[in-house]
Amino acid sequence: MKKIKLDIVGLSYSQTQSGAYALVLGEVGGRRRLPIIIGSFEAQAIAIEIEKMTPSRPLTHDLFKSFAQAYSINITEIIIYNLVDGIFYSKLVCSDGKKTMEIDARTSDAIAMAVRFECPIYTHEFILSTAGIVIEGNDFVYLENMGEPAEEKNTVPVGGSGYGSLSVDELKTKLASALGDEAYEKAAKIRDELNRRKSS
Repeated sequence: MKKIKLDIVGLSYSQTQSGAYALVLGEVGGRRRLPIIIGSFEAQAIAIEIEKMTPSRPLTHDLFKSFAQAYSINITEIIIYNLVDGIFYSKLVCSDGKKTMEIDARTSDAIAMAVRFECPIYTHEFILSTAGIVIEGNDFVYLENMGEPAEEKNTVPVGGSGYGSLSVDELKTKLASALGDEAYEKAAKIRDELNRRKSS
C-alpha cells in the first residue's frame, strides 16, 4: 500500500476541551491536512522537542529514546496505518541494523518519538481521504463530501456533538470557518460529525 509522507504543521490548544490539543499533520507536497486530537502530556512532549528545549529530567519519551540508543535501536519511520471509530492507529518501525520490527503505539506517542528520532511520518491514502481536510486556495473543503451536490440537506441528529441540528452545508461552512481561525480541534469535531452522517 502506497505511503504518503506527512509533516507537523501545527499544534494548538483546545479552547473547548480542557487538556486537549489539536496536532495538525500536513501532506508533503500537497494541500491536505490531518487534525488529530491529543492529550496535554503528549502535546508537551512533542512541543518540547520541536522547540529544542531541555527538561531538567528526562521525559518518558526521552527515556525511551536513550534506552533504544543504548541498545543500538533506531526508529526509521512512523506509520499511521488505520482509523477506526475516530481513533488513529500507528506503529513504530524499528531497526538495529540487522532486524526490523514494527511496534504498535498511540499516534501521539508515535509522533513524539518521530520528532526525537527525526524520522519520517507516513500514512495511507484511505486515511487522508476519510479524515483529512483539503485546502484549495483560500477555501477549505471536507474531502469525503467533495463530490456531493451542494443542495443536499442532511439533518440527522447525533447526540453529544453539538452539531446535530445543522445541515451538511452548514457544517461545511462551519468547518471552513474553524480552519480559517486555525481552530483545528473544533474542525476535527465537525469533520467527525460529517463522518458519522456519511456512514449513517
